[in-house]
Amino acid sequence: MELFIVVVVGIGVGLVLRYVMPNRDTHGALLLPAISGAATSIVWVSLLWLGLRSDGGWIWAASLLAAFVSAVVAGLLLPRRRAEADDALFLRLSGGKA
Repeated sequence: MELFIVVVVGIGVGLVLRYVMPNRDTHGALLLPAISGAATSIVWVSLLWLGLRSDGGWIWAASLLAAFVSAVVAGLLLPRRRAEADDALFLRLSGGKA
């Protein structure tokens, strides 16, 4: 049950960051929430396997920090990569004339 709760909160973190980050028009509306939800669940399960208990505070803090960091990193890197890919495609389709 705790895994479900922490993943929903992690998705919420990604959803909030989706609307706070700049250049949000370069990726889908659910991409950052999906990335942060996946990062949250991976960290949570990994820490459970390492022996942390689900009622401890550190597992919650680490999982939600992973949600935040993964959404921020993706939100900063994806628009830049998208612009580069769009420019390369435009250059290729225009026959090398900018």
